[in-house]
Amino acid sequence: MPAPAHRLGLGLAAIARPAYITSGRADELGDDRDVATLRDRSRALLDAAYAAGVRYLDVARSYGRAEEFLAGWLADRPGVTGGGDPVEIGSKWGYRYVGGWRTDADTHEVKDHSLDAFTEQYALSRELLGDHLGTYHVHSATLDTGVLDDGRVHRAMAHLRDRGIRVGISTSGPAQGDAVRRALDVRVDGEPLFTSFQSTWNPLEPSVGPALAEAADAGARVIVKEVFANGRLAPGGEDGTEGARAAAALAARTGVPLDRIAVAAALANPWAWRVLLGPVGTDQLASNLAGAELTLPADAAEELAALAEPAEHYWATRSARPWS
Repeated sequence: MPAPAHRLGLGLAAIARPAYITSGRADELGDDRDVATLRDRSRALLDAAYAAGVRYLDVARSYGRAEEFLAGWLADRPGVTGGGDPVEIGSKWGYRYVGGWRTDADTHEVKDHSLDAFTEQYALSRELLGDHLGTYHVHSATLDTGVLDDGRVHRAMAHLRDRGIRVGISTSGPAQGDAVRRALDVRVDGEPLFTSFQSTWNPLEPSVGPALAEAADAGARVIVKEVFANGRLAPGGEDGTEGARAAAALAARTGVPLDRIAVAAALANPWAWRVLLGPVGTDQLASNLAGAELTLPADAAEELAALAEPAEHYWATRSARPWS
């Protein structure tokens, strides 16, 4: 396996449903987004990522047909789950996809962190992914939903932990660090419950970094998501904000594509077990992968560190992004 790719993962959030909030995505996909087309694109990405050495694959119940697409790919390629170099599969429960495969749906996903939702969604994930499912996250766990204080949910997830499935949380919003630290305190039968954390970290929103470092020090896995800030830190995705403009200027001055800089910045965090990529085409994937070969010079790293936005501002901007 090529050494740099072992710290990268491939997520299907942007390719397994017709609409998402990543800028520049519509230009790459065009208008042809029927199920068969996106299934074929997902398979091409999975093939290319596996060939490059990527071994962690990320899906979720709310990512349209992501679990279905991945399950089909796994069934057609039994070699990728056996032998000495298998893939690891992570999925998530807590949101339902309700977009009806439309780009103009009023609502695309609905959050539900109840025990009933876990029971229903885990059964669906298990049906599709079977023994390939190795990690199961609460999707966007926050303090306000109560899932981090719900003993019944914790007990149910502990059954997965005790059967060898790693359980954890993904986080979103300006209080990601609080969610990570609260989850680290959760124990069932005296043992930590949540030992995987998938959080948004990028140069525009690095606030969760200290909490993720604590999680890694405690022995948990840390997965970085949204490293491209939903396209704001990728070629063609600059949205006019000060931070994105400055990042684009850095890329222009160094001659290095912005997506590669974003990947390198995330990988520079020693606590990052995997950095997720979320392309919608193999050309994007190839450029993303090249970021793993890049070492940022000290002055570039300092410039990126100065781009951080207040977390509340970053997440308000993200919430206002249209689905397209």
